[in-house]
Amino acid sequence: MPEVNSQPRRTRSGNRRDEAARQAVLHAADDLLVENGFGGLTVESIARRAGVAKQTIYRWWPSKVEILLDTLIEDSEKRFPVPADKPTAESIRGYLRGYARFLTRDPAGKVLLALIAEAQHNPETAKSFHERYLGPRRDRERDLLARAADAGEISPELGLDAALDALVGPIVYCALTGSAIPRALVSTLVENLLKPRAA
Repeated sequence: MPEVNSQPRRTRSGNRRDEAARQAVLHAADDLLVENGFGGLTVESIARRAGVAKQTIYRWWPSKVEILLDTLIEDSEKRFPVPADKPTAESIRGYLRGYARFLTRDPAGKVLLALIAEAQHNPETAKSFHERYLGPRRDRERDLLARAADAGEISPELGLDAALDALVGPIVYCALTGSAIPRALVSTLVENLLKPRAA
């Protein structure tokens, strides 16, 4: 370690290698979770699949849960970001449809479902999951509904947090139980819970 730190000229190329290794670990964790489930996922198997030393993984992440959280955070932002533009009922509907597709078709959606399940009986997982993923994303989703309500696009029947629970809950429940998510479900939830402004 001292030699590496004493050669600042190599930092840039080293960071590039580190980022490539980090991405390899995240992809390996994602793939192995789909193949083997949460219980069958180990740091050893991730290291093997990614082609990195186990010690490298433990230097960057304290557990497989933290690796999965990094995977989930990055993939969620790429695949179904919370809309930042002027919100409309249609953009909210589109966001929820994207959420349903993410949970049922995207390998990273399996990561989200696995972490939800693991959080039910592991307090440390639940704490990290809420602090790193659920809490920040929930804040952005609440802001989305608040901006849409302020703009007169929607008139939520419930408070914002209860509305989010009622919108997202059925989608997550279907995905957790392996049920299909009917396309009409999202539209029905939006129409009944958010009362969009008539076109």
